[in-house]
Amino acid sequence: MLLDGEAWAAKFRDFQSEAWRLETLPAYNVPQEAEEIRAFQAGERIDPHAHSNEYTEDLKQVRREGRSKGRVHIVTRPLSDYLRYEFMYYLPHAWAGEDIRIMDVTDRPNPLAGVQDFWMFDRQEVVLMNYEADGTQISREVFEGDVSPYLEYQRIALSESVPFEEYVKGLDV
Repeated sequence: MLLDGEAWAAKFRDFQSEAWRLETLPAYNVPQEAEEIRAFQAGERIDPHAHSNEYTEDLKQVRREGRSKGRVHIVTRPLSDYLRYEFMYYLPHAWAGEDIRIMDVTDRPNPLAGVQDFWMFDRQEVVLMNYEADGTQISREVFEGDVSPYLEYQRIALSESVPFEEYVKGLDV
C-alpha cells in the first residue's frame, strides 16, 4: 500500500511510542528545500539557538507526550553539500527532542549496505522510502512482511552510530 497525504501525516500524528528513521543517501532531492540549499551554499546559516519551525515544535510536543522520534543517518566523508545543509538543522532538531545519530562508514564496511531508507512506527510497522538515484522520492510503501529484519537494522544502526552532537565536534559543517 502506497502512502501519501493524510494517510502519511497520520503515521506521525498517531504513533504511540516511537517513530524512527534510517537514512542512507548522501543527498535528498526535495524541491521545497532548493532555495534554502542555494542560500546555504552562498554562506547563509541559521542560528541553531533561535531556529524554530513547525517541525521543532512538533518534536517538543512529541517529547512532552512521552513519545520519541529518532533517526540514524549513514554517511561517508567528505560530506555532501546536502548533508552539510541538513546537519545545520540537526542541531536545533536534537535540542527539540529528536534522537539523531550518525553512522560514518568512511573507513569501514557499512553493516547496513543494501538496506533502503525506511520509517518504523512503534516497532510494529515499517514504511519503505523509495528514491531515484538522485534522491528524488518515488513513493512511500507500507511493508507487508515480518518487521523482524527492520528491528535488527535499527539495533545495528543504533549500536554502530554516535549521537549527532558528538559526531560533529571538530567537524567544519
